[in-house]
Amino acid sequence: MAAKKCTTRIFLPFLLILAAWATKIACRPLDEQEYMLKRHEEWMAQHGRVYGDMKEKEKRYLIFKENVERIEAFNNGSDRGYKLGVNKFADLTNEEFRAMYHGYKRQSSKLMSSSFRYENLSDIPTSMDWRNDGAVTPVKDQGTCGCCWAFSTVAAIEGIIKLQTGNLISLSEQQLVDCTAGNNSCQGGVMDTAFRYIIRNGGLTSEDNYPYQGVDGTCNSEEAASTEAQITGYEDVPKNNENALLQAVAKQPVSVAVDGGGNDFRFYKSGVFEGDCGTDLNHAVTAIGYGTDSDGTDYWLVKNSWGTSWGDSGYMKMRRGIGSSEGLCGVAMDASYPTA
Repeated sequence: MAAKKCTTRIFLPFLLILAAWATKIACRPLDEQEYMLKRHEEWMAQHGRVYGDMKEKEKRYLIFKENVERIEAFNNGSDRGYKLGVNKFADLTNEEFRAMYHGYKRQSSKLMSSSFRYENLSDIPTSMDWRNDGAVTPVKDQGTCGCCWAFSTVAAIEGIIKLQTGNLISLSEQQLVDCTAGNNSCQGGVMDTAFRYIIRNGGLTSEDNYPYQGVDGTCNSEEAASTEAQITGYEDVPKNNENALLQAVAKQPVSVAVDGGGNDFRFYKSGVFEGDCGTDLNHAVTAIGYGTDSDGTDYWLVKNSWGTSWGDSGYMKMRRGIGSSEGLCGVAMDASYPTA
């Protein structure tokens, strides 16, 4: 009995020491490398990212680390009125990102339409958000198919159909990807070519009828003939004129092209974006409103097609009225809208 008591007395203090040691290890602050590795693993789980081998994983980790450090340095040191966030693009280089997620192919000699119905519009509201009128469907995700042009086209048509008929219908981007002659499906295109296809086809079918696949496909003529929304034409907003764009967006959602190739655009999270960008139009979005932020900064409200994890739940506020005719990131250079 005495030996048993002695063993117990020795064993219990040992367990307490072991527990204290384990607690100390568990609570030990992670060093920088451990912390970043843990963040990468958590990010991979969040976005369902799986790599082919350890070499690829190591490469992607280094890109992820560089992007995260750049984002955090910006957020900690900038007072530019907007914030960046670590999103699903964080393990890509900017070159890879542009190749995979852009798709606006600007025409070298675009023939502008001669009419602009909102030219003499003077009674313009101080702010507009077409979501409040139920004219905007939920944010969609183009995936790695470079068909932003199709999503911009569809969003503008969804808006005008709602305003004309009272019905908000989610329309088919995949029909445009598969069937629009003159555009290059997932390799890029322009909105005006898509508008012309819809007019010739007699309309556009619904998302339910012709669902999005995110790949180049063969045109399903039977489904494409089952139209849910018709337009009578389209008009171009006068080039390099933010006031004309304001007149148009005051009346309906408008397809616009932007230079979305910069790192700040890629990782935008919140606030009024006024990051560095040029006028190399490579991405298409939809202007669904405008307004003035609490600090007095005027902005455009745009709907993107990179899912809700990008930006402010899929939307961005872009600085409006920068004193340059083409607007920030070229937003006023190549805008158009459908008529119904």
